[in-house]
Amino acid sequence: MKRSLLLCALIALLPVAGAAQAPATLRLTTTYIDSGAEPFYAQEMGFFQKNGLNVELIPGKNGSAMVAAVAGNAADIGYSDVGALSKAYSKGIKLIAVAPAALWTDAAPVNQVIVAKNSTIHSAKDLNGKVFAVPGLATGSEYASRAWIDKNGGDSNTVKFIELPYPAMGPALDAGRIDAAYVAEPFLTPAKKDGRLLAYADDAIAKLNLRTVWFATPEWAAAHPDLVNRFAAAMRETAIWANDKRNQAKSAEILVKYADIDPSTVASMIRAAYGVALTTALVQPQIDITARYNNFASFPARELIYAARTP
Repeated sequence: MKRSLLLCALIALLPVAGAAQAPATLRLTTTYIDSGAEPFYAQEMGFFQKNGLNVELIPGKNGSAMVAAVAGNAADIGYSDVGALSKAYSKGIKLIAVAPAALWTDAAPVNQVIVAKNSTIHSAKDLNGKVFAVPGLATGSEYASRAWIDKNGGDSNTVKFIELPYPAMGPALDAGRIDAAYVAEPFLTPAKKDGRLLAYADDAIAKLNLRTVWFATPEWAAAHPDLVNRFAAAMRETAIWANDKRNQAKSAEILVKYADIDPSTVASMIRAAYGVALTTALVQPQIDITARYNNFASFPARELIYAARTP
């Protein structure tokens, strides 16, 4: 009898074949727009679970705010434009991209510069001396806008750039408090009902570039290579799924759930395109434009990109 009890106890201590490993917790900060919505899709479609991740989502105001959250250890991985990371790098704050996020491409122009329908602004030169709203100062939205103005005959040094949340941009244009705005979906479509397109500002940087990335501190990434690799794998699966137009009805449903957006807006708006590879060629244009408008020497994109390794 004692022998049987001992045998049962020993068997109980043995690992069970095929038992699932407990998922690792990851604190992730993102902004609640389509371009930063990959985590919502990964959560709902099981891509995080498939890669052994339990993700805690933390809302982020803009790229700079999310840089501060990750740098300050309030989040493990964040979503930000490459411009914000480049500026931080120039100031000695080392952050590295661990996965691609949203692409800029004319095929999916989710970021546009708009003006009021009755505005007298029709060219870059017309913006001289005007008030221009962007979601975050010293981020890619401002740099793209400056680049377009300067490339097309205007002088961005005369323009007053202010920071304004996306939902406030349309009303501010209508009221005449601002003259132009760099707006992203899902706020772009409703804002254009009473406004008109002025420019695809991001074209002034490059017709195709990686506008935003998922990033971490080098120290955290070095200490958690397995989590980085699993997160990157989940984002790649998500990007492939979300880029497939056959899945856009489902992704729209998920976006409505997480971002509290009117379903009719999501149904009619331009949908984001996501990168599936983190390459220097796609990252370099954003670094170069940031260096130009912040007066620091540009640097190779590889210095901002995590070198994947086996833990």
